[in-house]
Amino acid sequence: MTEFFPILSGLVCGVLLGCLTVRRPLLVGVLFSVVAGVLATVLAGEWRISWAFLLIDIPLVGMSAVVGDLLARGVVLRRTSR
Repeated sequence: MTEFFPILSGLVCGVLLGCLTVRRPLLVGVLFSVVAGVLATVLAGEWRISWAFLLIDIPLVGMSAVVGDLLARGVVLRRTSR
């Protein structure tokens, strides 16, 4: 249950990056992944046990953002091909 926030925030970030034209999408995605991963660790209270949970939350946000980006680009491509 504590992994809900990283997955959801990653999907939202990916969808936004896939739909919008950002100058440097990789940089924006990496920065967002780090910020959202740290926020997820703090909100879940995992930082009290160990900051090593960042090594789980940051990649989880990043992978979810990639999935969201691919889904958004697929939708955008389908709409433009009609």
